[in-house]
Amino acid sequence: MIHRKTKREIELMKEAGKVLADCHKELRNIIKPGVTTKQIDDFVELFLEERGATPEQKGYHDYPFATCASVNDVICHGFPGTQKLKEGDIVTVDMVVNLNGALADSAWSYAVGSISDDVQQLLDATKKSLYLGIEQAVIGNRIGDIGHAIQKYAESKGYGVVRDFTGHGIGPTLHEEPMIPHFGEPGTGPRLKEGMVITIEPMLNIGAPFSTIDEDGWTARTVDGSISAQYEHTLAITKDGPVLLTDQGDE
Repeated sequence: MIHRKTKREIELMKEAGKVLADCHKELRNIIKPGVTTKQIDDFVELFLEERGATPEQKGYHDYPFATCASVNDVICHGFPGTQKLKEGDIVTVDMVVNLNGALADSAWSYAVGSISDDVQQLLDATKKSLYLGIEQAVIGNRIGDIGHAIQKYAESKGYGVVRDFTGHGIGPTLHEEPMIPHFGEPGTGPRLKEGMVITIEPMLNIGAPFSTIDEDGWTARTVDGSISAQYEHTLAITKDGPVLLTDQGDE
């Protein structure tokens, strides 16, 4: 069942989204060669605590961290750890913020120092595909319109679009209907209606779109070792168009 949110619920989720967006903006100054993903995770947890918020995914199905930190060939759900980031890496930091019961979810891929042109082009294309998907998130369109816009653009650039993980509805629980694939046919799937709050979070690979799961049961990697990137926003479907609840303001 798809739960549509009231204007008040959306406003509360926007407040959670502001905390999340502010945290991502601070991470721009934190992420650099020599930093570990566990240090990033510790920073995020403290940042949220100081603002009266909590990391929603910590404890979700026993997930032990405040963030997912996915480096290079890790598509998503990477465990923060003690290995130091190095020049040329990319790391995707994904977090869900709970502020007084309202949720917001956003992932962002960061360059660690200077990165290769190929990897920078991947980041640019992944972010572009996110916003092309968001453009389709209007009342009367269907879920397939979002996925089609992302897939058409990403594949035109030669990237693999991950199928195994999707966007989703959110609030008051972390994962709700509908699922939001980042591929599909236009005019298919549930119709978008005012009050729906969803995440769009395309994951693009330089190589094949397929994934494999590590022994920890969480960490998803590309099957061919190619680099993967992800960008994600939480947004509300409104009569005035899509409203980003996790907008960083200067993206």
